[in-house]
Amino acid sequence: MFAGKKKILTNEELAAAVKSAARKFFGGKSGSHDWDHSVRVLENCKILGNKLGADLFVLELATYLHDIGRKEEVKTGGRVCHAQKGAQAARKILAKLGCEKNLADAVIHCVECHRSKDEKKPVSIEAKVLFDADKLDALGAIGIVRLFLFANEVGAGIHNQESDLAKTRAYSQEDTAFREFYLSVRHLKDKMITEPGRELALERHNFMVSFFENLFQEIAAKETFWEMLKKAK
Repeated sequence: MFAGKKKILTNEELAAAVKSAARKFFGGKSGSHDWDHSVRVLENCKILGNKLGADLFVLELATYLHDIGRKEEVKTGGRVCHAQKGAQAARKILAKLGCEKNLADAVIHCVECHRSKDEKKPVSIEAKVLFDADKLDALGAIGIVRLFLFANEVGAGIHNQESDLAKTRAYSQEDTAFREFYLSVRHLKDKMITEPGRELALERHNFMVSFFENLFQEIAAKETFWEMLKKAK
């Protein structure tokens, strides 16, 4: 009589099942966007979420799922948006696990709005927290490490001072750590949504500025770091 009825999972069981399903999308050589990134983002979510009264369960599920579309984006050289691809895959995972619709919708909204380059904007407090938590992991000391990991993944060097960075290509040997900082990461502090997120982002941003200033001095770059930033404004 009840053989075909799907078991309703507890929150703990659902979180474990989502985590297990999400981890299968990771692996290979992408150290800049590996599973450890999701683990760190979850910790950031807890810090911000507790301060802002967000639903930590929604954030936990969304964090596990937020980057499951990343491999597809990398494979296509950025032509596919990993947030949208990930949201599609996440919806299938949650439906298969019998996740209640309102919960699934809340999680999917977080996933599809976490990317700073997309037109979709976070509306819920949970989506805003995930957005900021994800950006925080691109800043500070861990942000610097991830920039150089990514540069290594695409075969780029330390800094190509012969290039006009605005004319270089992403996901190529021109995509150095400094290129990513100069064209993208240095703007993240201005994109943060929550107040505690902005405070942490500024602190981490300043650390990166100091690092790249020292790097330019040590590699005897033709332009100083500050000259490049001034020219970019």
